[in-house]
Amino acid sequence: MITPAFELTQDPDFLTIKIKVPYARASEFDIYFEGEDFRFYAKPYFLRQLTLPGRTVEDGREKASYNTDEGTFTIQLPKEVPGQYFEGLDMLTSLLAPKKARSAKPLVEEMAASAELSEENEEEFDWEMEQIPYEESLAPLQHPYGFGNLRSGVFQRLQDELGDVIDIKDPDQTPAEERRRKRLAAEAAKFEPDHYLADFFEDEAIKHLLKYKPWWIDAHKKMTALQGESHQEHGSRACVVFSEEEREQMRKFTNKSYLLDKKSRRHVYLGLIDILLAYCYEIRVNEGDKNVESSWNIRKLSATLCWLESFSSTHEVLVSFGRRVLCYPLYRHFGLVTRAFSDTVLILQLGKAAVLKCLLDIHKIFMESDLAYILNDLFITDYCIWIQKVKSKKLAALCESLQKTTLSKSHMGLELEELEAAAELVQEEEKALKAAGTVSKQQLLCSESETSDSEESSSTSSSETEGSDSDEQESSTSEDGEINSFQSTLQEESTAPLLDCNGLRQGTDTWAVEGSGGESEVPLQSTAPPGKLVEELEMQIHSAMRLFEQPEGLATAGCVSQEQEENPVPEPDRFSEDAAGKGNFLEVSPKPNPLLFLCSTNEDE
Repeated sequence: MITPAFELTQDPDFLTIKIKVPYARASEFDIYFEGEDFRFYAKPYFLRQLTLPGRTVEDGREKASYNTDEGTFTIQLPKEVPGQYFEGLDMLTSLLAPKKARSAKPLVEEMAASAELSEENEEEFDWEMEQIPYEESLAPLQHPYGFGNLRSGVFQRLQDELGDVIDIKDPDQTPAEERRRKRLAAEAAKFEPDHYLADFFEDEAIKHLLKYKPWWIDAHKKMTALQGESHQEHGSRACVVFSEEEREQMRKFTNKSYLLDKKSRRHVYLGLIDILLAYCYEIRVNEGDKNVESSWNIRKLSATLCWLESFSSTHEVLVSFGRRVLCYPLYRHFGLVTRAFSDTVLILQLGKAAVLKCLLDIHKIFMESDLAYILNDLFITDYCIWIQKVKSKKLAALCESLQKTTLSKSHMGLELEELEAAAELVQEEEKALKAAGTVSKQQLLCSESETSDSEESSSTSSSETEGSDSDEQESSTSEDGEINSFQSTLQEESTAPLLDCNGLRQGTDTWAVEGSGGESEVPLQSTAPPGKLVEELEMQIHSAMRLFEQPEGLATAGCVSQEQEENPVPEPDRFSEDAAGKGNFLEVSPKPNPLLFLCSTNEDE
């Protein structure tokens, strides 16, 4: 038989049960209800027993209808006491449990301990740390863990496969005190001051995340508006709505009863706070979206899940969560710790329906993880079943205790305040150095501007002086150009093999110079550079000849070689004549011969 999907609602006079039975035979169905019992059958669906949270009565006002399009039965049952409020209509797993199992007790128990194990008759919890005298005791071979410390030996069999799910190695052989000591050492080694200070000073992304409003913010506002209602659970019921997927999750759970002593119940309540804190951080930093890191974030930030920790006070829970937020995730900011703290308080104030909704979401996240599913078997599934049976006043007391707990950076044990003070001091020094550098740079710019102004004034005066001297420079430049042209001509023609010049014998390396003593030969050192050649020639012929201006009446050069007399060659125009008919002393010939010397034939001269 198939257990159908169903949901319960109520008004002051009626309890309404809506049952989904698609493709069922509407002509063949049976309904039975009496007091707190309800049964339904429509082949192939069978709701064997539904234990109602209040009594109903059969007085003729009951109604039933069937919607063929939706395939749903809607049944209205009159309340025995009109106006009575039925609590826990969303706790489907608890409603499906048989009436006998709702108060199940062990078959054999000590009568003296039965009163202590009964949660209904016990005194209110003292949420402060319990002081117990130290007693030496032999540790058992296997140390328990999990929900209510009811499990052991799980990781001993699956250590290789599940070693990455938790941080503690070999938990079955590790006592609770040693787990805590190893956890604190691992957190101290993992803490990175640079990462923390980076998030502390560059907090734009953190501020954006702190502005995010998860679903419980609006739900809490609605509940506050409904504070006039007589029951807090009624206000929570109106504000927290379960989806069909979440209802299906609850239907798949197996109903259980948990027999926990006082110490175990304390661990369970405090472990619930630890898990909710990690969940609130995950929802906020991802803004309600799920990703591949969601499972890692929740289990890594909860020491209950990651180190199988058992806490003794709410302050221990908050300190553990704060340290892990500052050591492991991407965003390591103390503001996220305090915001997760306030979010958890809001969820507890909304009641067990809101807590159950969060636990169902965690259960789904872990089920989609390759390794974290084992944490559902150890913790989350049991929490989902257990929270449906918890009295609302217990959660209210837990929430009140959590609100009274204070948390500061000094409690983290990571020297956060000292780090921040040192970093701020360094920043102030850097700002002072930067300001000093800015002032010196401005002074340098001012001095440079003054220097440029003085240079401009001096350049103005020098430009006027240069303008007056420009004519003289142009004339001297033209004269220098003629001298340079003459020297370059000498350099170009110094490499010529023969020099055709008056007094130079063709094909020889000597000059034939005819003076007062007759013709004499002057050796020519052709290997010397052009300038040196001219100097040597000048020194060697100085005693044999004198160079002078062309005398009046002399038409042609006086020094002509004998070979030239026999074979006269038309004389090139080697002199530029002025108006008086006189030639200049020495002219550069445009022919290959570089020099032309005029020798006097007059012995007196």
